[in-house]
This record gives sequence, C-alpha cells and structure tokens, in this order.
Amino acid sequence: MLQAIGLTSSPRRDLPPAVDDLTFDARPGQVTALLGPAGSGRTTTLRLMLELEPGRGVTYFRGRPLQRIAHPAGEVGVLFGDVPGHPSRTLRSQLRMLCAAAGVPASRADEMLEFVGLTGLHDQRIGRLARGMDRRLGLASALLGEPHTLLLDEPGAGLSAREKAWLHELLRAHAADGGTVLYTTADPKDAARNADRVVTIDKGRLVAAQDAADFARTRLRPRVAVRTPHAARLAAAVSQEARAARRSVEVITERGNRLSVYGSDCAAIGETAFRHGVLIHQLADEVGDTGPLRAPERPGPASEAAVSADAPVPPVSEPGPHKARRRPARSPLRPLRYEVRRLLGVPTTPLVAAAVLVASVVISVLLARTGRTPLPTVLAGWPALSPLPPAALGAGLLGAFSFGDEYRYPALTTGRGAVPRRLGLLLAKLTVATAVGVVLAVLVVVADLEALRLVYGGELIPVPKNWPTLCASWLGLIVGCAWAGVLGAGVFRVAAAGVAAVLSVPVVLAPLLRLVTSGPAARSIAGLPARLREFASVEWPVAADRWLLGALRVAAQPVGVALALALTALLCAYVITGIHRKARW
Repeated sequence: MLQAIGLTSSPRRDLPPAVDDLTFDARPGQVTALLGPAGSGRTTTLRLMLELEPGRGVTYFRGRPLQRIAHPAGEVGVLFGDVPGHPSRTLRSQLRMLCAAAGVPASRADEMLEFVGLTGLHDQRIGRLARGMDRRLGLASALLGEPHTLLLDEPGAGLSAREKAWLHELLRAHAADGGTVLYTTADPKDAARNADRVVTIDKGRLVAAQDAADFARTRLRPRVAVRTPHAARLAAAVSQEARAARRSVEVITERGNRLSVYGSDCAAIGETAFRHGVLIHQLADEVGDTGPLRAPERPGPASEAAVSADAPVPPVSEPGPHKARRRPARSPLRPLRYEVRRLLGVPTTPLVAAAVLVASVVISVLLARTGRTPLPTVLAGWPALSPLPPAALGAGLLGAFSFGDEYRYPALTTGRGAVPRRLGLLLAKLTVATAVGVVLAVLVVVADLEALRLVYGGELIPVPKNWPTLCASWLGLIVGCAWAGVLGAGVFRVAAAGVAAVLSVPVVLAPLLRLVTSGPAARSIAGLPARLREFASVEWPVAADRWLLGALRVAAQPVGVALALALTALLCAYVITGIHRKARW
C-alpha cells in the first residue's frame, strides 16, 4: 500500500503552502486518481512524496519510506510531463542509459519498447516524437525497473481518445498484476471512468477519498447528451414541456449543435423531438460535473475524523518523519556504464572531435609554413592568439556537456530527485573525461604529424629530446581542461559555466601567477628527483628521473599551477554546494 501522511510543502512568500497536512492512501491492485482543479497542489503532492520538494510529512511505499529503499527504480516508477532527454538521442539509447542508472540489463530497453508499442521506432530521435509516442516512451522509462508503484502526473494530457484508452488499459493491467497506480487529473469524468478510487483535493487539503462509484454518485450527476442541427428549437421545446409538466429540467447549449439536458432521460427527449419534428444525430446518457468541491477550512476533531476515517497509521517498525533518515542512492547504480552511454548516445561527441581534428590540422599546417614556430606548438596546433589549443577547448567542452546536458535535459530527475551529486557519479564522469581527453590528445598529435609529413615531408620533423616532458605537459593540459569543464558545469549547473572555467585558466589565472612568480626562484627543481631518492632510500630506474623531472616542470609552469588551483577550487565548490543542498533539504 502507498501511504502519504501529513504532507506539507514549505511555505511560500506571503502565500499559504501549496499542500497542507495532506493524508491519503493508494491501495495495491487499484488505480487511484488524485483529483483537483488547477492550483490544487496535485503535482506538488507527487513531488513531496518523492522528496523532490522541500517540506514535511512522510510517504510509505509498502511500509518503507523512500529513504529506506536501496533501489528506488525497482519500487517506484515516475512520469512527470514530457520525457526528459536530449532531443538528438534515440529511443533505444535513452532507455539503455536509464537501464544503467536503474541497474537492469540493457536488453530491458528493447523489451520495454516492444511492450509500449515502439518497436519500429527504436532508432527514432526523441525530439521528433509526437505527443502520444513521447508519452509511451515516458511509460517505458517508468517501467524499466519493474516497479510496484506508478506515480504519473497528468498522463493523459494532450493525448487523443485512442491514446488515452491505451494508456488507461496499461495502467489497469499494472494494477491487475498487484501493482499500485496513482495518477493526477483535473477531469472528474476521467477519474470516475478510469479509476477505482478517487482522492479529491483542493488548495492542498483533502476533500474526500471515495470509491469511484461513490464519487460518481456524489460528485457527478446524469445528463442526456443530444446532438442535433436544430439545437435551439429542441432546447425551447424541452424547456416548454418541462414547465408545463412542472418538472425540474435544465437545458444547456454547448459548442456546435450539442445540448446537455439535466433532469430527464433519453426516452423523454426522443419523444419530444419526435413530436416537434426535430432531427436527432446523437442521443446518449452521460455524466457531468457538478462543479468543484471546496475543502474545509480547518476541520475540528469530529469533522477531521470523518474526512480521514480511512487515513492510514504509519507502521510501528518504521521511523516517523522526525527521526533520522538514511537517504537512498540517488546516483546511477552503474555510473561508469551510464556515463559512457550518455557520452556516446548523442552526435555531439563525434562532431566536437571531428571539429577539433580539422581545426588542429589546418592550424598546424599554417604554423609550419614559416619554419620558425617550435615543433611542439605546431603539433599542438596552438597559435599565439588563442588562449588554448583546439584539443583543450574540445576536451573542456565535452567535459562541460557531461553535467550541462543533464541539467538541461535531465535523465534522472523524475525518479531520483535533482541531478545526482554523488561521489560515484563524479568519479565516473572524471574517468570518462580523462579517457576522452587522452584519446583526443593522441589523435590530434598523430593527425597533425601525418598532415605535416604529407605537406612538407617527414625529414623536416625531428624528434625533440625532451619528448617525455612534452608528452606529460600535453596530456596534463588536455585532461586538466576536461576536468575543469566537468567540475565547472557540475557547480554552476550549465555547460557554459564549464567552458568559462576552462577559459579562465589561461586568460585570468595564468597571467596572475606569472606576475606573482616573476621574481627569481629560490631553488631549482633540477636535482629534486635525486634528493627524493636519497630521502626515501628507494632505488628506481634512472629513466624514471626524467619522467619525474618532466612532471615537476609541467606542474611548475604558470598554466599548470593555474589549472591545479582551478581544479582544486572547483572541486571544493562542488563538495560545498552538495553539502549545502543536503543541509537545506
């Protein structure tokens, strides 16, 4: 059973809370509709249940709060609005990425595409989906972990009658298998027709919790729907005969040629139309809304007991909302696989890599024309006017997209809260950014070298003696820029901030460090490897001295120091903002 107890949202500025002390339940094997007009707090209620909104109260999913559920995707499936995902990602790529997040096999993606009727569209881009197909993909995402409970916010909004029928058949099948379904709606007729139980709220407070039959009897009233080309004539005839017979009949003219007649039946309306020679195109019994119910202002003990007679009591074995909570794992269960699928699932990655290679080759060929540019600068494709070479800019851009795309097109928001800021996911992103940076650095050097040999000949390209130091410096620069992009986007929640963090190293930090360290050095680092060997009493190969000395020289450069400082500051800001967010919640 799904039990929501005392849900209360945080007060807004000069306004009452959107949800105020709301308690209700949704039973397994049933479809429950959370009904309310616009602004009644339906969406806020779902967000409070999933801890996506700050507030008070607790929600039990089969006797356990969300904090005690190790794998939430296996217990709760969620659908809020449109499917969150990069518009250029394919359906299969999106679901496989979410499979890694939910900890289920990748084959589950194809199974769910077939289950929701999207088998032939697995290579379709998300941005090209129609509304109905988009909603089917959202349901497939919610069902990936085989959850027991489904929470859906206005799942039928904007769908055709056929798509709505399919949707509610799916929800009914899930409930028939023993699952719990809770969806929000603003249409009383939809709730009466498709739900087993209706929970009505208004202004964030509980109005009633009823079975669908009781709800239809107390909230809706029968009417006769009539469609005729002579609507005004028939309305006048029905009203005249009702007055003559002293019967309470209400006739309402709707759009087109439709009439809604309350207080009569199909037989009486048909006889009236026959007597007056009115042609009838449609005559059917329906139910209509009697208007919104108002929630009680603040019920006393007696009325509160009547309203919440079925209110659940929290399990004794579980802690109440005031006790200490153990938060569930909000990062992907397989973060490295998730990050690889996120990176390779969009065309942005190969496009950026191709642009970097083309720009580097063109710049290196142009720099080598004069013959006065140092070979390392030529191979890096680093002109004097640019703060960074194209490879460093590309690595920083791809690193910034690793968090920037998640904030812009969130993949985990609906089921797990805001984009997760956990150590496992951060390490996965840094690891993948490192691999991408190394591959990009090697490809750029190889492509530039081959282009120079093709244009100018190989005999004019000598191998420098300090190539280990140059290689370490080159790899450190590219990987450091990739990390700066990841951390900058993670702190400021936008990809542009990650790119700005990358550019700030050569444009702002490095010149400042050059000014600070413009004086003579106190002691050279040339003999530091030998001194370290003597101090540690450890023997290592003499060749290792060259690599260690090269790494030290790279770290001692202003750009290297600036990059290290920037990464340290970004990492501290990332940790501090994560701690601040936890404390605020």
